[in-house]
Amino acid sequence: MNNVESNFATPSASQVQLEVKQVNKSFGATQVLNECDLSLSAGEVGVLWGPSGTGKTTLMRCIAGLETVDSGEIWVNGIERGSVTKDADWHRQVGMVFQGFNLFPHRTALENVTEALIYAYGEDPKLAQERGRKLLTEMGLADRMDAYPGELSGGQQQRVAIARSCALEPKVLCFDEPTSALDEAATGRVVQMIKDLAQSGMTILVITHDRPFADAAADRLFRMDQGRILPQT
Repeated sequence: MNNVESNFATPSASQVQLEVKQVNKSFGATQVLNECDLSLSAGEVGVLWGPSGTGKTTLMRCIAGLETVDSGEIWVNGIERGSVTKDADWHRQVGMVFQGFNLFPHRTALENVTEALIYAYGEDPKLAQERGRKLLTEMGLADRMDAYPGELSGGQQQRVAIARSCALEPKVLCFDEPTSALDEAATGRVVQMIKDLAQSGMTILVITHDRPFADAAADRLFRMDQGRILPQT
């Protein structure tokens, strides 16, 4: 694994791209997140690992703006989550690649990448399509742009989902269990893809229960247990 550090080894303020401060979240009487702290710099891959039910997905959804927090702060690129008035603005700061990919089944690969750019953000369709074609080509899908999700393999669907998130040019990109049900070779390709994205300057946060994958992918490794982020030993 790359230089794994404790989550208490915080990068300098000038480098921090993602910062989670004392975040708490409950669902009814059940506290799911308990004073969570996490920080990542631009170009770092942070992996949050632990067994199912420890709060990993809830924390990622809070970071991505899909859940609110009860208390605490989440900052991305110097912007606090609570200071952004529109969810769409936050989603341009934080992208998320879902475990199930969440592609539109009735849209082609290219349309899946460009829909949000055109209809949510009002970008010129020609420019959006140019960006979409470029991203899909970089993902090795130049010959699959007109294919529908049902015509693509799981790995190809995942790459379309990554291209869709990257099209919004987020500062932070989150991956929810990106290697679930993948074999060793496919897992290795995902590791390399994540590292390539980080080398472009994007900050990456991954959640997983797969410790070998966490070791292979992480610049900084965070362990989560019972709603807390624990220091590494």
